[in-house]
Amino acid sequence: MTDSTIGQQGPIKVMVVDDHPMWRDAVARDLAESGFDVVATAGDGDQAVRRAKAAAPDVLVLDLNLPAKPGVQVCKELVGHNPALRVLVLSASGEHADVLEAVKSGATGYLLKSASTDELLDAVRRTAVGDPVFTPGLAGLVLGEYRRLASEPAPAPDTDQPGAPQLTDRETEVLRLVAKGLSYKQIAERLVISHRTVQNHVQNTLGKLQLHNRVELVRYAIERGLDDE
Repeated sequence: MTDSTIGQQGPIKVMVVDDHPMWRDAVARDLAESGFDVVATAGDGDQAVRRAKAAAPDVLVLDLNLPAKPGVQVCKELVGHNPALRVLVLSASGEHADVLEAVKSGATGYLLKSASTDELLDAVRRTAVGDPVFTPGLAGLVLGEYRRLASEPAPAPDTDQPGAPQLTDRETEVLRLVAKGLSYKQIAERLVISHRTVQNHVQNTLGKLQLHNRVELVRYAIERGLDDE
């Protein structure tokens, strides 16, 4: 198994969305040469949504500034269509508002275009297995936003009702560490379990709670005080 595969399922399938053809082609070429399966590219938002639904990538490398439909809307639509999709935003903007909007729309990570090729390749690999990947300095910002969101009133699944889905002790333990901002790798090391097992626990928890992404999951955990335990 190479670094660009998921388990035994073959190469990680990636789609690249950017309105600059030379940049888009260069990123796609770098990914392909490193063993990723580039299943599609797109140059505008509408095209991105259509092609992503047809190509079913594991990871969407997405620019925010797109014609026809903005990147955050593309992200929101595609993650809503397929919650298993991982979205890595690759943007020239490091503005906090852009980062937070991307995360709230369902993006797993956010990388600046000033990143090196090696940093991009590593980010795509980590994004594929569900790790949140952010340009240094942005991770703390995002965790702060999680906490701010958690302070706002919002409807959430009521797991106290009879018949409501209950989390196992291990799922609760993993959820608590996710809420503290740990990466899947860090959680695996702390609990002495595999990275894939952590990923499976998170996916099971999302399904049980009828949540769609890490933002909603962390919000749920913080609302219940799990990050303080």
